[in-house]
Amino acid sequence: MPTPRPLGAIVLAAGLGTRMRSDRAKVLHQLGGRPLVRYPLDALAPLAPARVALVVGHQADTVRAAAADAELADIRMVLQAEQRGTGHAVACAATAFADFTGDVLILYGDVPRIRPDTLRALVDAHRADDADLTLATICFAVPTGYGRIIRGADGGVTRIVEERDATAAERTVTEANPGLYCVRSEVLFPLLGELRPDNAQGELYLTDLIALAARAGRRVRALRMDRIDEFAGINTRGELARMEASLKAEVTGHWMEEGVTFEDPATAYVGPEVVIGRDTVIGPNVVLRGRTRIGAGCRLDGTAYLVDATVGDRVHVRFATVIEGAEIGADAVIGPFARLRPGTRLAERVHLGNFVETKQAVLGAGTKANHLTYLGDCEVGPDTNVGAGTITCNYDGFAKHRTRIGERVQIGSDTQLVAPVSVGDDAYVGAGTTVTRDVAAGALVVSRVPQRTVPGWVARRRAQAAAAQSAPPAKPGPVTKPVRKRAAVKRRARRRS
Repeated sequence: MPTPRPLGAIVLAAGLGTRMRSDRAKVLHQLGGRPLVRYPLDALAPLAPARVALVVGHQADTVRAAAADAELADIRMVLQAEQRGTGHAVACAATAFADFTGDVLILYGDVPRIRPDTLRALVDAHRADDADLTLATICFAVPTGYGRIIRGADGGVTRIVEERDATAAERTVTEANPGLYCVRSEVLFPLLGELRPDNAQGELYLTDLIALAARAGRRVRALRMDRIDEFAGINTRGELARMEASLKAEVTGHWMEEGVTFEDPATAYVGPEVVIGRDTVIGPNVVLRGRTRIGAGCRLDGTAYLVDATVGDRVHVRFATVIEGAEIGADAVIGPFARLRPGTRLAERVHLGNFVETKQAVLGAGTKANHLTYLGDCEVGPDTNVGAGTITCNYDGFAKHRTRIGERVQIGSDTQLVAPVSVGDDAYVGAGTTVTRDVAAGALVVSRVPQRTVPGWVARRRAQAAAAQSAPPAKPGPVTKPVRKRAAVKRRARRRS
């Protein structure tokens, strides 16, 4: 059995997308919480291509950064400095494939719903027919905006004509070109050199490759696809919104089939990379983005925002909680109105209550901070209780410092811990204390001002206020001329003398 030819891929992502009416490159617009360009790149990953070239143009550096999060190990960036058409874009990738001999998939960066199975089916058909060029086709009742597939008398594809260049008869053709190709590399790049801008746009069309290949006697094959929705591109804000709604319904539907309850599926926003455990209940207006992982038997009450969060089993996330880049252990209770920032790691049974914020904080099992607290750049041992209004003062104006709190510690309300500082196991910190030095294990530390009592102060103060209100207004005193006027009179008298 012959060794399979290597597989490469070229993803076209250089255009601005003028119909988006945006200063942002089209492939940077987000669908399901991630840039459009991520979708075709991630669809390629299961095929394990030996080489991938991403053709960038508008906002090239930002597109490169967006592609860096893709699941593909190695993506070669190719710059199309001047946009002269799709054929020119693919030709720009020639240098990235200079030493490559194999089959090359060509697809667009603004077609986010393409599936790995569809890409694999095209490659398999291409290789099964020993074809030089294989293209996908789809049929529409009214294929407005798509190039039309023109077939010869033998039924073979002879060319593609773009709609703006098509005759009236050609526009009646319902078989269209969705823009997905598989081509032998040794055929692809020589033919690209023969493209000419003989069209209404004055551009080098990639679709002209089919006519060139057919005239050269190359084996051109077509594979008709059934799932039209996979090939829908994004050209306008309206199309993006409709695809967002479609993707959202598909994702929530999938998780309901897996045993997840959505109290209001219409208001739940679940990203395509999110994973949710069985018997979890998702309340209304919950947003789950990025690589969020929710365990089994959890409850998210509603109006919560989680991105790149890991949530253990049986966790209760109460109303209006924000969790970003944090890990939460099993049986924890979070919120309401809590905010967990990146670097937060909570062990099992942690309770964080209303208006508690954490950042780069590691909390041990069973630890609680139930009210109005900021825990930043700190480590807290298990079974510690942090009172209301506690703050780890982690920034001195120049650098961040860490606070370390041991096991079974009791932190009184309105406490400030000025880092770097540590509190030993079983210590007690009195309410209102400012901790500036380390506290030994088992010690009590208090730094509040001694309380002073003034008996009868309130009664005397009220009597003074009442007397001031009932006293008659003071009589006006004698009117005296301003000093400056008396001085002026003296000057006039001296002049007369």
